[in-house]
Amino acid sequence: MSSTTHARNRSGAPAMAIECGRRGQTQAVICYGPPGRGGRSVGAPLREFTEEFPMLHTLLVGLGRSGRELHLPVLRRLRQSDREAGAGALFAPASPLGYDIAPLSDGTSVPGLLTVPSPEAARTHLDPDTTVVHVCTPPTERVEVIAAFAELGFRRYLVEKPIGTGAATVDALRDLRDRYGLRLAVVAPWLHSGLTERLERIVTSRGLGGLRRITIHQRKPRLRRSLATPSHPTAFDVELPHSVGVALRLAGAAQVERASWTDARTDTTVIPRMGTAELTLRHHGGAVSRIATDLASPLRERSIVLDFEAGTAVGHYPVSGEDPYAHLRIAPTGRPERHEVFPDEALDACLHQVYRRFAEGADFTDDFELQARVVDVLERAKHRAATADPADPANSTAGTADGSTAATTATGEEHRHVA
Repeated sequence: MSSTTHARNRSGAPAMAIECGRRGQTQAVICYGPPGRGGRSVGAPLREFTEEFPMLHTLLVGLGRSGRELHLPVLRRLRQSDREAGAGALFAPASPLGYDIAPLSDGTSVPGLLTVPSPEAARTHLDPDTTVVHVCTPPTERVEVIAAFAELGFRRYLVEKPIGTGAATVDALRDLRDRYGLRLAVVAPWLHSGLTERLERIVTSRGLGGLRRITIHQRKPRLRRSLATPSHPTAFDVELPHSVGVALRLAGAAQVERASWTDARTDTTVIPRMGTAELTLRHHGGAVSRIATDLASPLRERSIVLDFEAGTAVGHYPVSGEDPYAHLRIAPTGRPERHEVFPDEALDACLHQVYRRFAEGADFTDDFELQARVVDVLERAKHRAATADPADPANSTAGTADGSTAATTATGEEHRHVA
């Protein structure tokens, strides 16, 4: 039995792909030229070849909120869609495997996930050649985790943002990548967002003239998580990896012009550097970006405003999975506005595209280097914020030497939490 799908050949030209059959975990494909007028017949064969796309297994490392509440539900949806699509499955039918450095308490289980007690145990269940390792640990633990699994032969990694909290971590990951021949992808849903794609088209088309300014606001209530799980040293490490990546994608390389942070406070507790963070970037092309985040806000917002020479574009990313719709309002100077509302499940799109590229053997070097530039910008911002913060011990609170944070009660007693 064969099935027909529209495709593109490697030059990007439209083609018709005929799936000739499946052998184990691979599929044979013949590509033909563009269909005839009306799509009634296929064109002449462009190339006959066999593409071996392995069905990929999943190993989740880190079973906190990111792994358990974000990655796992998305993987369930993608696997279900994959099964319904039939031929050409990308995801292996087996349930994902899970491992956490901190063992789950007795009697605790994660529905739809088989957990193992060690990396070695994971290796006995999975073939490294057909496994994607999701690294969902805190950013201070990424290097050690990837090194341990690389020693066991795993080569494909999907790393949660940010890839590190500073240049030293990025350099260590780059060294591991080159030493073991790893392919390192980074979770970057905003860069896979339909809203970001539409904004990028507006920028590159210059339909509203040149880009002058980007303004991004990210607000969400995060006090409970900041108190309970000190996995991020500063507010710069939580939401800004998303927005800085978008700013660099839309406006190019930039220098840090200003940066500041504040503590998160309740009536009884202070969490250093985990309240607000603000950053101003001056891009080499002339545009200016101002990015602000508030992790102690009672409101949720993920908005972006692009000011052009001849108009404005205002976008709102979905703030949760409960209503995954993005909004975009385009206001050309002197012309009617246009309002667009569309589904934008960016994390689903991100994971699906990463798996597809893993299966195709794609090179992730450019993606990694963009995320390395994001980390560099944030490291410079944290240094500038620390230098300007008179209340900062030793005038540098971009994180303690061990990557820990501290929460201080109103009586002055410090509660130190080590990631």
